[in-house]
Amino acid sequence: MQYQSFNPPQRLLMGPGPSQVSSRVLAAMARPTIGHLDPQFVRLMDEISELLRGLFRTRNQLTMPVSAPGSAGMESCFANLIECGDKVIICRNGYFGGRMQEMAERMGGQVVMVEDEWGDPVDPAKAEDALKQHPDAKVLAIVHAETSTGALSDAKTLAALAHKHNCVTIVDAVTSMGALPLEVDEWELDAVYSGSQKNLSGTPGLSPLTFGPRALERIKQRRSRCQSWFMDVNLVMQYWSGESKRAYHHTAPINALYALHESLLMIHEEGVENAWARHAAMHKVMRAGLEALGLTYIGRDGARLPNLNAVMLPDGMNEGLLRARLLDDFELEIGGGLGALAGKAWRIGLMGTACSAENVLTCLSAVGAVLAAEDSSIDAGAGVAAAARLLNA
Repeated sequence: MQYQSFNPPQRLLMGPGPSQVSSRVLAAMARPTIGHLDPQFVRLMDEISELLRGLFRTRNQLTMPVSAPGSAGMESCFANLIECGDKVIICRNGYFGGRMQEMAERMGGQVVMVEDEWGDPVDPAKAEDALKQHPDAKVLAIVHAETSTGALSDAKTLAALAHKHNCVTIVDAVTSMGALPLEVDEWELDAVYSGSQKNLSGTPGLSPLTFGPRALERIKQRRSRCQSWFMDVNLVMQYWSGESKRAYHHTAPINALYALHESLLMIHEEGVENAWARHAAMHKVMRAGLEALGLTYIGRDGARLPNLNAVMLPDGMNEGLLRARLLDDFELEIGGGLGALAGKAWRIGLMGTACSAENVLTCLSAVGAVLAAEDSSIDAGAGVAAAARLLNA
């Protein structure tokens, strides 16, 4: 067999992630590789941490990217804050709450699940009931923005309840950071992780995280070493900390960190609050278009993500086939449903640089075409027309 260089197709990525990577970020990745202890690279690391603190809205010194994707950020938080036998309360209202459960169980945690319907936010009353019933719990874990359903939970209220009952919080912000308000210090969130491949419009493979004072105190009180050598923050921070000479921990993904720095710089230039406003505005336009095409949003008003549009298709439609047509005929990637929503729902992302009026109209045009081809009663142009009215208002 003869091999040749891989040339990927030009796709418009509007699924739940990865999102479209900007040309600036791709160009940054192509810059010359230098050593991971090079003084110039160390300077870049300091800037990355500083820019991440601005995005997380925190002064936490322990703020850095884990050299692996968002699931590793999740595992890093659990590995450092949970010891075998610890009781952990996990709120599950979608797929990723279940992943939290599996990680905690693998680490020997005694897991208590707080269940809500997929598409609903976490119910603070249910979480408080669990905290009252389990006063020995050490951690309350929540998904701020549930990627599987587009549900947004009240991280501020849940964190206050956790602290009232002497628990630290682990917060999944993979789909929220950079697109909607996330106030780590103001909301007193203890351990928060995210990903580089969604609202940052960076390349997949890095997981920004931050640990606050309560989390650090819990880590200091551990009775045993962190079970993961690679994710032990006491070791990793000897490499990322700027207080003394950097100690070798692992060979960092140099060029991926160039890309992360560039994506963070782009959000810094725009202004994080302006980025939040852009995602909110484009969501309204996308929603008008999708609803005009007969798609129904999952969840309730006030508890939906602006950057992850989770919608139900009309009964009888083969969502997988239609999604394949979008990819093959329009070079447009969107996501299907997970778990209980598999085969029934689409997840359409408006993340990072993909969150623009041009991309909204392109997406609605393609979606309208494939839906109308399946059902002649659907007006293929209705989505674009509804979106244009808002854009031109």
